[in-house]
Amino acid sequence: MLSPRFRLLRSGASLTTRTFSRGPVSLQGKAPDMSEGNAHLLMSNVRNRLREIVGASTNWRDHQQALADRLSLSNQLAGSQDELPVRRMKDSYIEAHLPLGTDPTLREKYLNYLKGVRFGRILEDLDSLAVLICYSHTHNKALQRSPLSIVTALVDKIDMRKQIIHPDCDIKFTGHVTWVGKTSIEAKMHMSQYHGGAYTPVLDATFVMVARDPENKRAAFVNPLKPEGIEEEKLFQQGEINKTRRIELSTASLLKVAPTAEERKIVHTLFLNTLDNKTVSFRSRVLPPNSVWMEDAKVKGLEICHPQERNIFNRIFGGFLMRKAYELGWANACVYGGCRPNLVAVDDILFRKPVEIGSLLLLSSQVCFTEGKYIQVRVHTEVLDPLTRQHNTTNVFHFTFVTDKDVPNIVPQSYGESMLYLDGKRHFNQTLESQ
Repeated sequence: MLSPRFRLLRSGASLTTRTFSRGPVSLQGKAPDMSEGNAHLLMSNVRNRLREIVGASTNWRDHQQALADRLSLSNQLAGSQDELPVRRMKDSYIEAHLPLGTDPTLREKYLNYLKGVRFGRILEDLDSLAVLICYSHTHNKALQRSPLSIVTALVDKIDMRKQIIHPDCDIKFTGHVTWVGKTSIEAKMHMSQYHGGAYTPVLDATFVMVARDPENKRAAFVNPLKPEGIEEEKLFQQGEINKTRRIELSTASLLKVAPTAEERKIVHTLFLNTLDNKTVSFRSRVLPPNSVWMEDAKVKGLEICHPQERNIFNRIFGGFLMRKAYELGWANACVYGGCRPNLVAVDDILFRKPVEIGSLLLLSSQVCFTEGKYIQVRVHTEVLDPLTRQHNTTNVFHFTFVTDKDVPNIVPQSYGESMLYLDGKRHFNQTLESQ
Protein backbone atom coordinates (compact mmCIF):
# COMPACT_ATOMS: atom_id res chain seq x y z
CA MET A 1 0.00 0.00 0.00
CA LEU A 2 1.09 3.54 -0.70
CA SER A 3 2.08 5.54 2.35
CA PRO A 4 -0.55 8.24 3.20
CA ARG A 5 2.05 10.98 3.00
CA PHE A 6 2.54 10.19 -0.68
CA ARG A 7 -1.14 9.97 -1.59
CA LEU A 8 -2.24 12.95 -3.60
CA LEU A 9 -5.76 13.27 -4.91
CA ARG A 10 -5.84 13.64 -8.63
CA SER A 11 -7.63 16.67 -10.00
CA GLY A 12 -11.13 15.97 -11.25
CA ALA A 13 -10.94 15.08 -14.90
CA SER A 14 -13.71 13.98 -17.21
CA LEU A 15 -13.34 10.36 -18.22
CA THR A 16 -15.47 10.63 -21.33
CA THR A 17 -14.07 9.54 -24.67
CA ARG A 18 -11.12 11.70 -25.73
CA THR A 19 -10.06 12.53 -29.27
CA PHE A 20 -6.64 11.46 -30.43
CA SER A 21 -5.18 12.15 -33.84
CA ARG A 22 -8.24 12.29 -36.15
CA GLY A 23 -10.61 9.97 -34.43
CA PRO A 24 -11.96 9.00 -30.98
CA VAL A 25 -9.89 6.82 -28.73
CA SER A 26 -11.39 3.84 -27.00
CA LEU A 27 -11.39 3.90 -23.24
CA GLN A 28 -9.63 0.50 -23.24
CA GLY A 29 -6.45 2.45 -22.43
CA LYS A 30 -7.99 3.71 -19.17
CA ALA A 31 -6.98 1.49 -16.28
CA PRO A 32 -9.64 0.58 -13.68
CA ASP A 33 -7.40 1.81 -10.86
CA MET A 34 -7.39 5.25 -12.52
CA SER A 35 -11.14 5.63 -12.15
CA GLU A 36 -12.35 8.98 -10.94
CA GLY A 37 -12.29 9.32 -7.17
CA ASN A 38 -9.34 6.99 -6.58
CA ALA A 39 -6.41 8.50 -4.69
CA HIS A 40 -3.07 8.15 -6.45
CA LEU A 41 0.27 9.83 -6.69
CA LEU A 42 0.49 11.25 -10.19
CA MET A 43 3.82 11.70 -11.95
CA SER A 44 2.93 15.36 -12.42
CA ASN A 45 2.96 15.75 -8.63
CA VAL A 46 6.22 13.92 -7.92
CA ARG A 47 8.43 16.98 -8.38
CA ASN A 48 6.01 19.07 -6.32
CA ARG A 49 6.35 16.55 -3.50
CA LEU A 50 10.15 16.75 -3.79
CA ARG A 51 9.99 20.53 -3.44
CA GLU A 52 8.00 20.11 -0.24
CA ILE A 53 10.49 17.64 1.18
CA VAL A 54 13.51 19.94 0.73
CA GLY A 55 11.66 23.25 1.12
CA ALA A 56 12.22 24.46 -2.45
CA SER A 57 9.92 26.84 -4.34
CA THR A 58 8.59 27.03 -7.88
CA ASN A 59 9.31 30.76 -7.90
CA TRP A 60 12.84 31.57 -9.09
CA ARG A 61 13.66 34.19 -6.44
CA ASP A 62 12.00 32.29 -3.60
CA HIS A 63 13.74 29.14 -4.75
CA GLN A 64 17.18 30.70 -4.38
CA GLN A 65 16.35 31.97 -0.89
CA ALA A 66 14.94 28.60 0.15
CA LEU A 67 18.17 26.90 -0.84
CA ALA A 68 20.15 29.45 1.14
CA ASP A 69 17.97 28.69 4.17
CA ARG A 70 18.85 24.99 3.87
CA LEU A 71 22.36 25.69 5.11
CA SER A 72 21.02 25.73 8.66
CA LEU A 73 19.95 22.08 8.33
CA SER A 74 23.51 20.74 8.47
CA ASN A 75 23.27 20.15 12.23
CA GLN A 76 20.43 17.68 11.60
CA LEU A 77 22.67 15.28 9.69
CA ALA A 78 23.64 11.99 11.33
CA GLY A 79 27.22 11.66 12.54
CA SER A 80 27.26 7.99 11.53
CA GLN A 81 24.96 5.46 9.92
CA ASP A 82 24.51 3.74 13.29
CA GLU A 83 22.55 6.77 14.53
CA LEU A 84 19.84 6.24 11.91
CA PRO A 85 16.92 3.79 12.25
CA VAL A 86 16.88 0.71 10.06
CA ARG A 87 14.42 0.76 7.17
CA ARG A 88 12.61 -2.00 5.26
CA MET A 89 12.12 -2.17 1.52
CA LYS A 90 8.40 -1.62 1.83
CA ASP A 91 9.03 1.66 3.66
CA SER A 92 10.18 3.22 0.40
CA TYR A 93 7.65 1.60 -1.92
CA ILE A 94 5.92 4.08 -4.22
CA GLU A 95 3.34 3.68 -6.94
CA ALA A 96 2.85 6.59 -9.32
CA HIS A 97 0.56 6.96 -12.31
CA LEU A 98 0.77 8.66 -15.68
CA PRO A 99 -2.82 8.94 -16.99
CA LEU A 100 -2.13 9.18 -20.71
CA GLY A 101 -5.40 7.37 -21.42
CA THR A 102 -7.53 9.93 -19.63
CA ASP A 103 -5.69 13.27 -19.81
CA PRO A 104 -5.42 14.70 -23.36
CA THR A 105 -3.33 17.69 -22.23
CA LEU A 106 -0.77 15.41 -20.62
CA ARG A 107 -0.86 13.13 -23.65
CA GLU A 108 0.15 16.02 -25.89
CA LYS A 109 3.31 16.53 -23.81
CA TYR A 110 4.37 12.89 -24.24
CA LEU A 111 3.32 12.36 -27.86
CA ASN A 112 6.03 12.06 -30.52
CA TYR A 113 5.64 12.65 -34.24
CA LEU A 114 5.40 8.91 -34.88
CA LYS A 115 2.30 8.75 -32.66
CA GLY A 116 4.23 6.99 -29.93
CA VAL A 117 5.53 8.13 -26.55
CA ARG A 118 8.60 10.34 -26.19
CA PHE A 119 10.93 8.08 -24.25
CA GLY A 120 12.97 11.08 -23.13
CA ARG A 121 9.96 12.15 -21.05
CA ILE A 122 9.88 8.70 -19.45
CA LEU A 123 13.55 9.12 -18.49
CA GLU A 124 12.68 12.39 -16.75
CA ASP A 125 9.90 10.65 -14.82
CA LEU A 126 12.15 7.78 -13.77
CA ASP A 127 14.79 10.18 -12.49
CA SER A 128 12.29 12.15 -10.38
CA LEU A 129 10.68 9.00 -9.03
CA ALA A 130 14.04 7.50 -8.03
CA VAL A 131 14.82 10.60 -5.97
CA LEU A 132 11.42 10.46 -4.25
CA ILE A 133 11.87 6.75 -3.47
CA CYS A 134 15.17 7.52 -1.76
CA TYR A 135 13.66 10.36 0.26
CA SER A 136 10.94 7.91 1.36
CA HIS A 137 13.68 5.61 2.64
CA THR A 138 15.36 8.41 4.62
CA HIS A 139 12.15 10.10 5.84
CA ASN A 140 12.27 11.45 9.39
CA LYS A 141 8.83 12.36 10.76
CA ALA A 142 10.42 14.66 13.36
CA LEU A 143 11.86 16.96 10.70
CA GLN A 144 9.84 19.40 8.65
CA ARG A 145 12.42 19.42 5.85
CA SER A 146 14.99 16.82 4.89
CA PRO A 147 18.59 17.94 5.45
CA LEU A 148 19.76 15.54 2.73
CA SER A 149 20.46 16.49 -0.86
CA ILE A 150 19.79 13.28 -2.79
CA VAL A 151 21.03 13.33 -6.39
CA THR A 152 21.47 10.83 -9.22
CA ALA A 153 24.93 9.31 -9.41
CA LEU A 154 24.37 6.60 -11.99
CA VAL A 155 21.74 4.95 -14.14
CA ASP A 156 22.99 1.39 -13.84
CA LYS A 157 20.59 -0.17 -16.32
CA ILE A 158 17.28 0.30 -18.10
CA ASP A 159 16.05 -2.82 -19.90
CA MET A 160 13.13 -2.56 -22.32
CA ARG A 161 10.68 -5.43 -22.09
CA LYS A 162 8.34 -3.99 -24.70
CA GLN A 163 9.16 -1.93 -27.78
CA ILE A 164 5.79 -0.19 -28.22
CA ILE A 165 4.53 2.34 -25.67
CA HIS A 166 1.01 3.45 -26.51
CA PRO A 167 0.35 7.21 -26.20
CA ASP A 168 -3.30 6.78 -25.22
CA CYS A 169 -3.01 4.16 -22.47
CA ASP A 170 -2.41 4.74 -18.75
CA ILE A 171 1.05 4.00 -17.34
CA LYS A 172 1.99 2.84 -13.84
CA PHE A 173 5.39 3.17 -12.17
CA THR A 174 6.35 1.18 -9.07
CA GLY A 175 9.62 1.06 -7.20
CA HIS A 176 11.50 0.88 -3.91
CA VAL A 177 14.99 0.84 -2.45
CA THR A 178 16.77 -2.50 -2.96
CA TRP A 179 20.28 -1.84 -1.64
CA VAL A 180 22.00 0.73 0.59
CA GLY A 181 25.63 1.59 1.25
CA LYS A 182 26.73 4.18 3.79
CA THR A 183 25.93 7.19 1.63
CA SER A 184 24.49 5.64 -1.55
CA ILE A 185 21.15 4.05 -2.39
CA GLU A 186 20.04 1.74 -5.18
CA ALA A 187 16.42 2.03 -6.34
CA LYS A 188 14.71 -0.37 -8.72
CA MET A 189 11.67 0.74 -10.69
CA HIS A 190 9.24 -0.98 -13.01
CA MET A 191 6.99 0.59 -15.60
CA SER A 192 3.86 -1.10 -16.96
CA GLN A 193 1.07 0.04 -19.27
CA TYR A 194 -2.63 -0.78 -19.28
CA HIS A 195 -3.58 -2.13 -22.69
CA GLY A 196 -5.97 -4.82 -23.81
CA GLY A 197 -7.59 -5.07 -20.39
CA ALA A 198 -4.44 -5.66 -18.33
CA TYR A 199 -1.11 -4.14 -17.27
CA THR A 200 1.90 -5.42 -19.20
CA PRO A 201 5.57 -4.78 -18.29
CA VAL A 202 7.37 -2.12 -20.34
CA LEU A 203 10.75 -1.64 -18.67
CA ASP A 204 12.88 -2.31 -15.59
CA ALA A 205 15.27 0.37 -14.32
CA THR A 206 18.02 0.50 -11.71
CA PHE A 207 19.26 3.89 -10.47
CA VAL A 208 22.01 4.64 -7.96
CA MET A 209 21.59 7.80 -5.91
CA VAL A 210 23.94 9.50 -3.45
CA ALA A 211 23.12 11.54 -0.36
CA ARG A 212 24.91 14.83 0.23
CA ASP A 213 24.77 17.57 2.86
CA PRO A 214 22.37 20.55 2.44
CA GLU A 215 25.00 22.40 0.37
CA ASN A 216 25.52 19.35 -1.85
CA LYS A 217 29.25 19.40 -1.09
CA ARG A 218 29.93 16.46 1.25
CA ALA A 219 28.61 12.90 1.49
CA ALA A 220 25.90 12.26 4.10
CA PHE A 221 24.86 9.03 5.81
CA VAL A 222 21.59 7.29 4.93
CA ASN A 223 19.43 4.81 6.84
CA PRO A 224 20.59 1.17 6.70
CA LEU A 225 18.33 -1.36 4.98
CA LYS A 226 17.16 -4.68 6.38
CA PRO A 227 15.90 -7.23 3.82
CA GLU A 228 12.95 -9.38 4.86
CA GLY A 229 12.43 -12.75 3.24
CA ILE A 230 14.23 -14.67 0.51
CA GLU A 231 13.16 -12.40 -2.37
CA GLU A 232 14.38 -9.25 -0.64
CA GLU A 233 17.64 -10.97 0.28
CA LYS A 234 18.15 -11.74 -3.41
CA LEU A 235 17.49 -8.11 -4.35
CA PHE A 236 19.95 -6.90 -1.73
CA GLN A 237 22.61 -9.40 -2.82
CA GLN A 238 22.10 -8.30 -6.43
CA GLY A 239 22.78 -4.75 -5.27
CA GLU A 240 26.12 -5.91 -3.84
CA ILE A 241 26.89 -7.71 -7.10
CA ASN A 242 26.06 -4.57 -9.06
CA LYS A 243 28.42 -2.53 -6.92
CA THR A 244 31.24 -5.04 -7.41
CA ARG A 245 30.60 -5.15 -11.16
CA ARG A 246 30.78 -1.35 -11.40
CA ILE A 247 34.11 -1.32 -9.57
CA GLU A 248 35.52 -4.02 -11.86
CA LEU A 249 34.34 -2.19 -14.99
CA SER A 250 35.87 1.05 -13.76
CA THR A 251 39.17 -0.70 -13.05
CA ALA A 252 39.21 -2.29 -16.51
CA SER A 253 38.24 0.93 -18.31
CA LEU A 254 40.08 1.52 -21.57
CA LEU A 255 40.83 4.99 -20.26
CA LYS A 256 43.03 3.31 -17.62
CA VAL A 257 44.35 0.02 -18.98
CA ALA A 258 45.24 -1.49 -22.37
CA PRO A 259 42.76 -3.66 -24.28
CA THR A 260 42.80 -7.40 -23.76
CA ALA A 261 44.69 -9.67 -26.17
CA GLU A 262 41.42 -10.62 -27.89
CA GLU A 263 40.43 -6.96 -28.25
CA ARG A 264 43.82 -6.09 -29.73
CA LYS A 265 43.25 -8.77 -32.38
CA ILE A 266 39.87 -7.23 -33.20
CA VAL A 267 41.42 -3.79 -33.66
CA HIS A 268 44.21 -5.17 -35.86
CA THR A 269 41.74 -7.10 -38.00
CA LEU A 270 39.71 -3.92 -38.51
CA PHE A 271 42.91 -2.15 -39.53
CA LEU A 272 43.92 -4.85 -42.00
CA ASN A 273 40.47 -4.82 -43.60
CA THR A 274 40.90 -1.14 -44.45
CA LEU A 275 44.37 -1.29 -46.02
CA ASP A 276 44.68 -0.50 -49.70
CA ASN A 277 46.07 -3.63 -51.38
CA LYS A 278 47.35 -1.57 -54.30
CA THR A 279 49.89 0.22 -52.12
CA VAL A 280 52.40 -0.93 -49.54
CA SER A 281 51.52 1.75 -47.00
CA PHE A 282 50.09 1.96 -43.52
CA ARG A 283 48.60 5.36 -44.34
CA SER A 284 46.53 4.37 -47.36
CA ARG A 285 43.12 3.33 -46.03
CA VAL A 286 40.07 2.15 -47.98
CA LEU A 287 36.55 1.89 -46.60
CA PRO A 288 35.24 -1.69 -46.92
CA PRO A 289 31.88 -2.32 -48.66
CA ASN A 290 28.71 -1.65 -46.64
CA SER A 291 30.69 0.31 -44.05
CA VAL A 292 30.84 3.83 -42.60
CA TRP A 293 33.85 5.58 -41.13
CA MET A 294 33.28 6.37 -37.47
CA GLU A 295 34.14 10.00 -38.16
CA ASP A 296 31.06 10.20 -40.41
CA ALA A 297 28.65 8.82 -37.79
CA LYS A 298 28.41 11.78 -35.43
CA VAL A 299 25.56 14.13 -34.54
CA LYS A 300 26.12 17.09 -32.24
CA GLY A 301 23.91 19.54 -30.37
CA LEU A 302 23.99 22.54 -28.04
CA GLU A 303 21.71 23.48 -25.17
CA ILE A 304 21.62 26.76 -23.25
CA CYS A 305 20.66 25.72 -19.71
CA HIS A 306 17.83 27.98 -18.57
CA PRO A 307 16.29 28.11 -15.05
CA GLN A 308 13.16 26.37 -16.34
CA GLU A 309 15.10 23.10 -16.38
CA ARG A 310 16.45 23.39 -12.83
CA ASN A 311 16.05 20.72 -10.21
CA ILE A 312 15.14 21.19 -6.56
CA PHE A 313 18.78 22.05 -5.78
CA ASN A 314 19.09 24.87 -8.31
CA ARG A 315 21.08 22.90 -10.86
CA ILE A 316 20.01 21.44 -14.19
CA PHE A 317 17.63 18.51 -13.76
CA GLY A 318 19.33 15.18 -14.48
CA GLY A 319 16.23 13.88 -16.24
CA PHE A 320 16.43 16.80 -18.68
CA LEU A 321 20.02 15.85 -19.50
CA MET A 322 18.98 12.24 -20.08
CA ARG A 323 16.12 13.30 -22.33
CA LYS A 324 18.33 15.51 -24.48
CA ALA A 325 21.05 12.84 -24.71
CA TYR A 326 18.55 10.13 -25.62
CA GLU A 327 16.88 12.20 -28.32
CA LEU A 328 20.25 13.08 -29.86
CA GLY A 329 21.36 9.43 -29.71
CA TRP A 330 18.08 8.28 -31.24
CA ALA A 331 18.41 10.81 -34.06
CA ASN A 332 21.94 9.57 -34.78
CA ALA A 333 20.81 5.94 -34.86
CA CYS A 334 17.89 6.91 -37.11
CA VAL A 335 20.17 8.66 -39.60
CA TYR A 336 22.74 5.88 -39.50
CA GLY A 337 20.30 3.01 -39.96
CA GLY A 338 18.05 4.82 -42.41
CA CYS A 339 14.94 3.78 -40.50
CA ARG A 340 13.25 4.21 -37.13
CA PRO A 341 15.30 2.54 -34.37
CA ASN A 342 13.83 1.03 -31.22
CA LEU A 343 15.53 1.29 -27.85
CA VAL A 344 16.80 -1.99 -26.39
CA ALA A 345 18.63 -0.75 -23.29
CA VAL A 346 20.16 2.22 -21.52
CA ASP A 347 23.43 1.27 -19.88
CA ASP A 348 25.79 2.90 -17.43
CA ILE A 349 24.81 6.60 -17.48
CA LEU A 350 27.39 8.29 -15.31
CA PHE A 351 26.80 11.71 -13.75
CA ARG A 352 30.30 13.09 -13.26
CA LYS A 353 29.56 16.73 -12.47
CA PRO A 354 26.42 18.81 -11.96
CA VAL A 355 25.42 21.23 -14.70
CA GLU A 356 24.92 24.78 -13.50
CA ILE A 357 22.16 27.07 -14.71
CA GLY A 358 23.42 29.27 -17.52
CA SER A 359 25.86 26.65 -18.80
CA LEU A 360 26.47 26.04 -22.48
CA LEU A 361 25.93 22.28 -22.75
CA LEU A 362 27.59 20.57 -25.69
CA LEU A 363 26.26 17.13 -26.68
CA SER A 364 28.07 14.78 -29.05
CA SER A 365 26.63 11.44 -30.13
CA GLN A 366 28.74 8.79 -31.81
CA VAL A 367 27.81 5.46 -33.34
CA CYS A 368 30.59 3.39 -31.84
CA PHE A 369 29.62 -0.23 -32.55
CA THR A 370 27.27 -2.11 -34.85
CA GLU A 371 26.32 -5.75 -35.27
CA GLY A 372 23.57 -6.95 -37.58
CA LYS A 373 20.49 -4.87 -36.78
CA TYR A 374 21.96 -3.35 -33.61
CA ILE A 375 23.43 0.13 -33.20
CA GLN A 376 25.41 1.14 -30.10
CA VAL A 377 25.47 4.90 -29.52
CA ARG A 378 27.60 6.82 -27.03
CA VAL A 379 26.60 10.38 -26.09
CA HIS A 380 29.16 12.59 -24.40
CA THR A 381 28.09 15.85 -22.75
CA GLU A 382 30.29 18.67 -21.51
CA VAL A 383 29.90 22.25 -20.38
CA LEU A 384 31.78 25.03 -22.11
CA ASP A 385 32.89 28.10 -20.20
CA PRO A 386 32.57 30.89 -22.81
CA LEU A 387 35.07 33.09 -20.95
CA THR A 388 37.90 30.59 -20.44
CA ARG A 389 36.84 28.24 -23.28
CA GLN A 390 37.47 25.30 -20.99
CA HIS A 391 35.49 22.07 -21.51
CA ASN A 392 34.44 19.86 -18.59
CA THR A 393 32.76 16.49 -19.06
CA THR A 394 29.50 16.15 -17.14
CA ASN A 395 27.90 12.94 -18.41
CA VAL A 396 28.47 9.89 -20.58
CA PHE A 397 25.47 7.96 -21.91
CA HIS A 398 25.25 4.55 -23.58
CA PHE A 399 22.22 3.51 -25.67
CA THR A 400 21.56 0.28 -27.53
CA PHE A 401 19.12 0.48 -30.46
CA VAL A 402 17.74 -2.12 -32.85
CA THR A 403 16.30 -1.62 -36.33
CA ASP A 404 14.24 -3.80 -38.65
CA LYS A 405 17.11 -4.33 -41.09
CA ASP A 406 20.85 -4.87 -41.04
CA VAL A 407 22.87 -1.67 -40.74
CA PRO A 408 26.29 -0.77 -42.21
CA ASN A 409 29.39 -1.73 -40.25
CA ILE A 410 31.03 1.10 -38.31
CA VAL A 411 34.78 1.29 -38.91
CA PRO A 412 37.31 3.19 -36.77
CA GLN A 413 40.40 4.81 -38.26
CA SER A 414 42.43 6.22 -35.38
CA TYR A 415 43.55 4.49 -32.18
CA GLY A 416 41.15 6.67 -30.16
CA GLU A 417 38.23 5.61 -32.36
CA SER A 418 39.31 2.00 -31.95
CA MET A 419 39.02 2.39 -28.18
CA LEU A 420 35.53 3.86 -28.62
CA TYR A 421 34.69 0.84 -30.77
CA LEU A 422 35.89 -1.61 -28.12
CA ASP A 423 34.11 0.29 -25.35
CA GLY A 424 30.90 0.21 -27.38
CA LYS A 425 31.35 -3.52 -27.97
CA ARG A 426 31.74 -4.09 -24.23
CA HIS A 427 28.52 -2.25 -23.46
CA PHE A 428 26.70 -4.04 -26.27
CA ASN A 429 27.82 -7.46 -25.01
CA GLN A 430 26.69 -6.59 -21.47
CA THR A 431 23.27 -5.65 -22.84
CA LEU A 432 22.88 -8.93 -24.72
CA GLU A 433 23.98 -10.93 -21.68
CA SER A 434 21.26 -9.33 -19.54
CA GLN A 435 18.47 -9.88 -22.06
